[in-house]
Amino acid sequence: MSDSVGEASAGGDVNDAGNTDTADTMRERAGENRAKLWLLLRANRLVVAAVLTVVIFVAFVAAAVVLSPSLAAKVEASDPIETLFASMITAIVTGATLVVTIGQLVLTQENGPLGDQQERMNGTLAVRDDIAELTGAPTPTDPAAFLDALLGAAAERSRALRESVGGRGGGGDEADRPALEADVEDLATGIAENADAVRGQLDGAEFGSFDVVFAALNFDYGPKIGRIERITTDHDEALTDDERDLLVELRESLSLFGPAREHVKTLYFQWALIDLSRLILYAAVPALVVAGLMVAAVDAGTFPGRTLGVDHVTLVVGGAFAVALLPFSLFVSYLLRVLTLAKRTLAVGPLVLRDSE
Repeated sequence: MSDSVGEASAGGDVNDAGNTDTADTMRERAGENRAKLWLLLRANRLVVAAVLTVVIFVAFVAAAVVLSPSLAAKVEASDPIETLFASMITAIVTGATLVVTIGQLVLTQENGPLGDQQERMNGTLAVRDDIAELTGAPTPTDPAAFLDALLGAAAERSRALRESVGGRGGGGDEADRPALEADVEDLATGIAENADAVRGQLDGAEFGSFDVVFAALNFDYGPKIGRIERITTDHDEALTDDERDLLVELRESLSLFGPAREHVKTLYFQWALIDLSRLILYAAVPALVVAGLMVAAVDAGTFPGRTLGVDHVTLVVGGAFAVALLPFSLFVSYLLRVLTLAKRTLAVGPLVLRDSE
């Protein structure tokens, strides 16, 4: 995933114009790296934190073995263990307190006077009414079904537009007709196939996992809105009133997907930050216990001997250091996903903030 591709368009992660590939194929074509994409977005955050913890342990032990004098020699001559882990205890307590504060800030957004709560409810119901009118059915309450309904409406309207333009005879500027039909065919095919692919990804996805938000990223509504505007302008004389209405309706269905996806993304952010706060508080307890034991009970003679040429005290200190940093590893793993997602969805609307084909 190149840096340019990492800067998202308002419509999502993938390119426009007749996209018939799967999401993975589209990312490969855009130059994205699967391993980096897995690390930043797809991987379970606990797995990422565990991998980071192992990396810290290996790096610590390797550096301690290579550097001279060895850590074991330093422990015998002075007391670096107490110095290191005493500062770790302070950092763990401070970090856990900061995380609780962040969690409180997130929850503060859910609190407020009755009037504010009523405004939130009225705004939500107004959007749900618009979506119900668009889809011709009650708006689903499940986030995945909610987005699926909008994608279904967009796909249906794109097919209706293609049939109308392809089956019309007479009227308008007939000289421009072939170009109009080609542009509409390309647009409608791209919308329908992109929407159907994302709907397949949403099928069975549960909110709370990253699956719903990740699937929503793969529908690039922004560039599609821009193409509708260009078609309306470039082929104005060739379009009939009915076809203009169909283009307006298709644009409306795509424009509703933007705030709907942002709403689901915002809810996921709050969900993830609350999970992160809880996990860091859980991890802070064993981290404090390990750091305290290293300060109070470990010295040069506690772990004598060597294994594979590595002093046991070096392995113990490295493992304890990695465990003490576990709250930080969790913080990094969650923040990688949140910041990447935020960067990919900076704008709402037909703005492209990255290179596209």
